[in-house]
Amino acid sequence: MRLRFIPLAFAAAFLAASAVCAPVRAEPGGWNETPDKLPRVPRGDRIKNLDFLFEALKAAPDADSAKLVEGRIWALWLASGSDTTDLLMTRVKTAQDAKDTKLAIQLLDAVVEMRPDYIEAWNRRATLHFANKDYGKSAADIRQVLAREPRHFGALTGLGVIMQEFGEEKLALEAFRRALAVNPHLQKVPDFVKTLTEKVEGRDI
Repeated sequence: MRLRFIPLAFAAAFLAASAVCAPVRAEPGGWNETPDKLPRVPRGDRIKNLDFLFEALKAAPDADSAKLVEGRIWALWLASGSDTTDLLMTRVKTAQDAKDTKLAIQLLDAVVEMRPDYIEAWNRRATLHFANKDYGKSAADIRQVLAREPRHFGALTGLGVIMQEFGEEKLALEAFRRALAVNPHLQKVPDFVKTLTEKVEGRDI
């Protein structure tokens, strides 16, 4: 029961913070998949660039346009500004490709200790903890992501996935809805919302 309580408490805190700041099942660990090819990080103020891109994402007329904007957002999120961090993240990917989850997590432990402001390290580690079924640690890392970037649609989707795993469909629905509010073009998430809405709130008469 204690393990179950941890992510539920975190979930309430995440969703409340996001609100202030701004049988379909989700596939485990698939919420933070980055595009294969990313554009260069745009010059200028990072926060202003992200604000502009999130507005562009909401206004994107179609999925192809949205993907281009998503790619630019991911490029900003992934840019660490540190050669050491970039090297460690490259090793993380190598470890993941080799299915060495333990090593990947150890490397990410080093990154978050060295660069706690780097949200992609928290986000990647959350996915790996989820894959290991360590939902408490996964939720804790998602909390760190959302504390730094409440608009992180990958982390919000991840929170919804975790809440579904715990059978907390109302919290899952809220998390998925918040993800869609930020990025209306997310794949599969509308299906999760539709199914959960019917289960939590009932069908329209």
